[in-house]
Amino acid sequence: MFELRRLRLLHEFALRGTVAAVAASLSYSPSTISQQLALLEREAGVALLEPDGRRIRLTPAGRALAAHAARALELDELARESLRRTPIEPVRISAMPTAAETIVPSALTALSADRPDLRVEMTEAPPEEGLFELTTRRFDLVIAEQYPGHTRERHAGTEHALIGEDPIRLVLPLGEAPSSLSALHGRAWVMEPVGSAARQWAVQQCRAAGFEPDVRFEAEDLTAHVRLIAAGHAVGMLPDLIWGDEPAPVALAELPGSPVREIFTAVRTGSGSADGIGAVRSALVDAFALHRR
Repeated sequence: MFELRRLRLLHEFALRGTVAAVAASLSYSPSTISQQLALLEREAGVALLEPDGRRIRLTPAGRALAAHAARALELDELARESLRRTPIEPVRISAMPTAAETIVPSALTALSADRPDLRVEMTEAPPEEGLFELTTRRFDLVIAEQYPGHTRERHAGTEHALIGEDPIRLVLPLGEAPSSLSALHGRAWVMEPVGSAARQWAVQQCRAAGFEPDVRFEAEDLTAHVRLIAAGHAVGMLPDLIWGDEPAPVALAELPGSPVREIFTAVRTGSGSADGIGAVRSALVDAFALHRR
């Protein structure tokens, strides 16, 4: 019989790739992780790990047991939820910055009135990080986005549900109103860092308009985008959600095709029906609809 705690360590190792990463994630020492994995090998009766240079990797048997471990953890979560009459444990959510600043506060206000028994904990994190950490059970629900033509990777054992669509517009200093995107070919741009979905999508829009953007400024924080544009140093493309309930301190213009990004939630398969997680998701949907109105 396998111990579920050790199966979780194997699952974490399959996801993170190193003993050190597993130890850091779970706040154990690397030696403790190694000892527990060695005990799991004894329980299994076959080699689960093998040397790979200075590191170790899963054997074929290790990969097979890691896949079973993922299902065992999912069944454990379902079993615990079926026995839970009230959401004793907190709902841990990961929210991308624009959602953390707008729809999450509104959703929490509604939940404090409707579900005072429910504890919600939020971490602001990029969608890429949140979606990965959902599979490791660090988060129970993730608020993420995907841009047109850039569908997010769907990790095994998770499911996505649309919250709503968020228009993306051209953003310029006050008083400017270009006739087309191509008219900005000689301007300085501010965009998110290389590798982000937003950056890839924005660059493609410029290329489709016939030019390579002069990306002079990079920032993850969209507030920095707004301030650079408002000060007249750059132009950019930003989603409507960033403005919240406040008027935009910049000029907005439509982009070709009036593009929108999809805002969605992701949960582990089977956990979406949990009382607490379902209540949080419902509150987020209502908060987004209120924002759009």
